[in-house]
Parts: sequence; structure tokens; C-alpha cells
Amino acid sequence: MGELISQFSSGLFFIQLVIFIVLILVLKKFAWKPILDSVNEREVSIQDALNQAQLARKEMESLQAENQHIIREAKAERDSILKEAREIKDQIVAEAKTAAQDEGSKMIEQARQSIQSEKVAAMADIKKQMGDLSVNIAEAILRDKLNSSEAQNALVQNLLNNTNFN
Repeated sequence: MGELISQFSSGLFFIQLVIFIVLILVLKKFAWKPILDSVNEREVSIQDALNQAQLARKEMESLQAENQHIIREAKAERDSILKEAREIKDQIVAEAKTAAQDEGSKMIEQARQSIQSEKVAAMADIKKQMGDLSVNIAEAILRDKLNSSEAQNALVQNLLNNTNFN
């Protein structure tokens, strides 16, 4: 029986070997090429995707560098504009201060002149009033003293004596 099993095993082995070879030939003829083609296509598509991803990464890096450059330029321009605005503001404030000081000086001078002219006018008015008052007082005193004709004659005589006719 041992011989039968060994003959049966070697026959079976031979049949399995033939079937295996036929299967490999059939697979090689019909399935191997499409499988390899699809694997190659997949490999090519993966490589293309990697290349495109690498290009996209490089482009992103370039864009980021360009964005950084644009941001730096924008910040520099912003700083320049702010500096110019500050200078303009300082200039406007200085001009406004100068104009205010000039206007204040003019107003003070006008007030001084107005006060001086009012002072002169008040002094002239006071002098006129004093003169009028003095004349009224003198007139009242003279009327009182010169009620009689004797007092009038004595005053005229006294004035004539004191007057020097050159």
C-alpha cells in the first residue's frame, strides 16, 4: 500500500505541476499583462500626482515668499504714510499755534489800542466836564461877588492895573 500511495502522490504531483504550468501560461497570456499594465498606470499616475504635488508645493512656497514680500512692502508703505501723516499733523498744529498766537497778539494789540483810545476819550471827557464845572463854579462865584456895581468896578480896575500893556 505504501507503493500505491507513493505512485498516487507522484502522479498527483505531476498532474498538479502540469495544471500549475498551464495556469501560469493562461494567466501570462490573458491576465498578467493587464494586471501589469494597470499596476504601471497606477505607478505613473501616482508619480504624476507626486510631481504635481511637488510643483504645487513649490508654487505655494513661491506664493508665500511673494506674499511675505508684499506684506513687508505694505508695512513699509503704511509706516511711510503714517510718518508723513504725523509730519503733516505736526506741521498743521505748529501752523495753527503760530496763527493763534499771531491772532492773539493782534487781538491784544487791538484791545490795547481800544483801551488807550477809550482812556484818551475818557480823559478828554473828564477835562471837558472839569472845565465846564470850573466855568459854572466861577460863573456862580462871580455872580455872587459881582452883584453890586461897586464890586464890578473894583474887579475891572484890578484887572487893568495887573495887565501890562506892552
